[in-house]
Order: sequence, then structure tokens, then C-alpha cells
Amino acid sequence: MDALYNFFFFFLATLTYDTLRFEYEDFPETKEPVWILGRKYSVFTEKEEILLDVTSRLWFTYRKNFPAIGGTGPTSDTGWGCMLRCGQMIFAQALVCRHLGRDWRWIKGKRQMDNYFNVLNAFIDKKDSYYSIHQIAQMGVGEGKSIGQWYGPNTVAQVLKKLATFDTWSSLAVHIAMDNTVVMEEIRRLCQSNFPFAGAAACPAVESDVLYNGYPEEAGVRDRLSLWKPLVLLIPLRLGLTEINEAYIETLKHCFMMPQSLGVIGGKPNSAHYFIGYVGEELIYLDPHTTQPAVEPSDSGCLPDESFHCQHPPCRMSIAELDPSIAVGFFCNTEEDFNNWCQQIKKLSLVRGVLPMFELVERQPSHFSNPDVLNLTPDSSDADRLERFFDSEDEDFEILSL
Repeated sequence: MDALYNFFFFFLATLTYDTLRFEYEDFPETKEPVWILGRKYSVFTEKEEILLDVTSRLWFTYRKNFPAIGGTGPTSDTGWGCMLRCGQMIFAQALVCRHLGRDWRWIKGKRQMDNYFNVLNAFIDKKDSYYSIHQIAQMGVGEGKSIGQWYGPNTVAQVLKKLATFDTWSSLAVHIAMDNTVVMEEIRRLCQSNFPFAGAAACPAVESDVLYNGYPEEAGVRDRLSLWKPLVLLIPLRLGLTEINEAYIETLKHCFMMPQSLGVIGGKPNSAHYFIGYVGEELIYLDPHTTQPAVEPSDSGCLPDESFHCQHPPCRMSIAELDPSIAVGFFCNTEEDFNNWCQQIKKLSLVRGVLPMFELVERQPSHFSNPDVLNLTPDSSDADRLERFFDSEDEDFEILSL
């Protein structure tokens, strides 16, 4: 009996988070609207549309047997790469909006346009993809994170900003709003510039190889001549000490209602998730905690893409369970989009009983340092030092959960 008990205990101890996920709960039959990245749905009349919208998001999970990071490093990110994968998902949504549009949908078996595969290739697990696990992990060393160490939302945002400077095809202006403050003047200056923004030259490429990914060479030149660079706005926040402050919940919900929404990266102390919407008092998210084999292009050059789309109902969790350390994302393709977003934020701040998660100001407050220094130095405030403390705890929890 003791031997049987020991075997059963060993079996349970070796089960991974992936193994225990057998069923996925469908959406509840509720009159509450379902919000997915700025789109409103009804469960009763638009369930298929909801699932198609969710399935069309790029879903990045743990992978195994990819080329070793740095040549000699890990060949899998299971157990440590969940926040890196969430960072990939929120940034992939920005690239989808940039190159395919919010109305684009992925349908299994349907031939997709070249730009879709260009976006997907930017995240494939190999060293010469712009936003691969290899690039994120190696660029993170400059942010004080060793390869294989767990990231917080702020750290992955900083890394993605640096990597975006080499993506001339997308030609994005990436702004990270620090100290809970969005400075409109700084964003307009960044997006209206025809030249690389300050700080780009200080970020050398992680790999010596030129990152082409098969993109049209003339695309970067054409976009550089435009008057407004598409904006990816990431806002790292801490909405409480150990749990989310209830006063922020309505504001957080409203972020998912905005047409500019890219979602939220965050999660629980032992696992990161990519939140794409909400229904009632539950958040809707894509979960990276599934280990899949690394994908290689076929001999014909085609990329098998089914494993990059979540084809079951998405996961849900109570908003109250959300860890207070998050990063909220928005995409403004045009200056008009940005002006509209600013108006929505201003109106939201006037709603009685709603506590703003961040402040929107026209000019940089006099007590701030240079914004580029703030953006490239993630651990410069008490809030960020607190995030590092929780990140270290999260790393331990992650290991124990496996």
C-alpha cells in the first residue's frame, strides 16, 4: 500500500499545468455584453463571432526543441517564458492591427495573405525573427534579467520597445508611459518624427544577422515618409499592493471597450496571461501555459500555423484574482485614433466613482526626468522596485507550480 501511495504521489507531483487542463468552459449564458479588444458581442446571438474573434488572435505558448538561445542556452521556455509569450501576444496584436486590420479573421484551412505570414514570422522561435523568444530573452539581459529568468510586465514592455526599433517593416513608434503618467506632447513628438527616436542608437542588435523576415524592402522607406508613425502605447501599472484595488476595476473594464485596445498582460503570482476582454466580473484571457513543439517551415516554405491559434473557448477568471502588476496596451494607427483615445480617457476621468489608473497630461511635469531615460530605465521608481520584489516571488511560484 505504501508503495502504491508513493507512486501515486510521485505521479501527481510530476503532472504539469498543461497536463491538468482537460476541459475548457464555454461562455456563460448571460445578458452581460462580452467585450473583446474594443468589440462588443452578445453571447445569445453572436457566440460564433466571439469564438472566431478569439481564435483569430495570435496565441503564443511555451515551446520545446527550438534552436538553443544564444547557441548554448535553453531549447525550451517551459516554466519561465510565460510573460515573454504574453508580451509576444500583445505586440502581435499591434502588428495584426498595423498590417491586417482589426476586422481581419483567421479561418482554419483558408489561405491567408502574405502579410499574415510576415507578422507570424516575426515571432517564430529562431534567432533572426524580430520578436522571437531568442531576441526577447537576450535583449532582457540588458534589463537585468538573465536568460531563463521570469519577467514582469514592465520588463517585457521595455524589451519589446527596444526590439521594435529594428522592425523597419512595421515602423512603429513604441512609447512606454512610466510613473502612471501619459504625456501627450511626448507621444506626438515621437509619432510625428521622420527620424529614429532618441535612444534607438543606444540599443544594438542582439544578433549580428540582418533581420529581414522576407519583408518588402521598400515598405520601411514608404512608412518613414508618412506623417504619423503608428503608435503602440504600453502603460505598466501597479493597481494595489498584493491584490487589485476594487476602485480600479471599472476603469480596467473600460480599457477593453476602447477600439484602440491591445489588451492587458499580467496574471496571477505564479503565471502570466494575456487578457483580451471581459464579461461581467470575469476577465477573458489566452493562456501560454501549454508546451507545444517548435514550428519549422515546410520544404515548400509554408509555415504550419494552426498551433498559433487557440481553437477552444478562451479561459476566464475573476477580476478580483488579478495580480495588481499589469501593463495595459493601446494601438493608434493614425493621429485621429490617438486624439480619439485621449478624449475617451478624459471623459472616463470625469465619471463619478471611477478611479483613473493613470494620468493623462499635455506636457511633461516639471518634476519628471527626461522621458526617454525613464522609458529605458524600468527600475527607476519605488513602484518598479516593488515589481521586482514580486517578480522574484513569481519566479519561485512558477517553478513550484510545475
